[in-house]
Amino acid sequence: MAIHSVTPPGIQVRDLTLCFGQRQIFGPLSFDIPAGRFVSLLGASGSGKTSLLKIIAGLAAPASGTVCGSDGLPLPGRIAYMGQKDLLYPWLSIIDNITLGARLRREKADAGWATHLLERVGLQGHADDHPAALSGGMRQRAAIARTLYERQPIVLMDEPFSALDTLTRARIQTLAAELLADHTVLLITHDPMEACRLSHHLLVLSGAPAAIDDTHTIGGLPPRAADDAELLKSQGELMQQLLRAAE
Repeated sequence: MAIHSVTPPGIQVRDLTLCFGQRQIFGPLSFDIPAGRFVSLLGASGSGKTSLLKIIAGLAAPASGTVCGSDGLPLPGRIAYMGQKDLLYPWLSIIDNITLGARLRREKADAGWATHLLERVGLQGHADDHPAALSGGMRQRAAIARTLYERQPIVLMDEPFSALDTLTRARIQTLAAELLADHTVLLITHDPMEACRLSHHLLVLSGAPAAIDDTHTIGGLPPRAADDAELLKSQGELMQQLLRAAE
């Protein structure tokens, strides 16, 4: 059962460029992320993936171009951001980490919602534990719960599963796909298998300055099984494209 039931906005990117000094990193980029879809962003290191994610989140400014929702409204205030590391505060309990955003906004924490999310991510009984008492996979699940606690319709994730072992990573991927099913999601990953397992569509940044390929659509519904025919076909095509881009 998905947690978010209202159809979220999609994301519209138009003529976006990024420059560091005299060097143009990417652009102009124009693409759409459909409402309520899980999209993965791939590309070589240095192609500007994290910078693009930060621009969409409103955490960085482009050299030119615009980002807005498919409803024409700005995105700030409607986004939850999840980074590569869990970034849990070690001196706070898990429940306090999950509700930290509310307290920083001087709002009353919704203990019922936080407890529900802990149950959904399989951490019931760990509300009062501190992060040091949890495994890496458990901390990552707590980070997912903290992201969902914000009840934002758009979720941006920057390689959030990259530090996990293979089996834990597969379990957390499945959990994320389930809990984020009714959100608009953009995930940065270097793993073609992860991208094809979780996504409806793929975005690939390549070239110098980087351009974007938004032609990849994967049949079926995520999370796909490791031997799913659509996953294997898309993974092979994606690997070939990434290898060509790296030459």
